[in-house]
Amino acid sequence: MNIIFMLIGCSVLIALLFLCAFFWANKSGQHEDTFTPSIRILFEDEVTEDDSSSK
Repeated sequence: MNIIFMLIGCSVLIALLFLCAFFWANKSGQHEDTFTPSIRILFEDEVTEDDSSSK
């Protein structure tokens, strides 16, 4: 029975860590630009001198 209480405590601690990581990501601006990644594939990549010389 004691192991169940320990596992519940560990799972709550891990859930709190993930919740803190989520709030930190929101505070640091990780989710501000949701439009650009969805249209990035539509733009052609610009060829630079480094890319053309390595082929």
